[in-house]
Amino acid sequence: MNEHNLGYRVRQILNQGLSLDGEKLARLEAAREQAVARQRITAPRMVLTWADNLTGGLGDSASLFSRFLLPAAMLILGLVAINTWQQSQTVQELVEIDSGVLTSDLPIDAYLDRGFDAWLKRSSQ
Repeated sequence: MNEHNLGYRVRQILNQGLSLDGEKLARLEAAREQAVARQRITAPRMVLTWADNLTGGLGDSASLFSRFLLPAAMLILGLVAINTWQQSQTVQELVEIDSGVLTSDLPIDAYLDRGFDAWLKRSSQ
């Protein structure tokens, strides 16, 4: 039998009434009222729970780690990952341009000619 069933059966017996004297009944009623008062659950209300304890747990090292250091480390890791990805994209674009230029029909000597550089600047305008 679990706690819920036991409590239910005790309540049923108490509700039926026992042939006890007044002092015992008063003590039982007081104990029951105390138990019911402890058991009452207040209705949930909308509150700002973080506003009360912004810096209250700074003394606890686990709280300091979970509140400040772990999010800061994740932010730094994310920024490093984004920077690395952007650099790899830039390198990939340069590789594509270089491979396109080197696989074209022009000989390598044409790229070294100063006139070719001037022609490229003129033709791109």
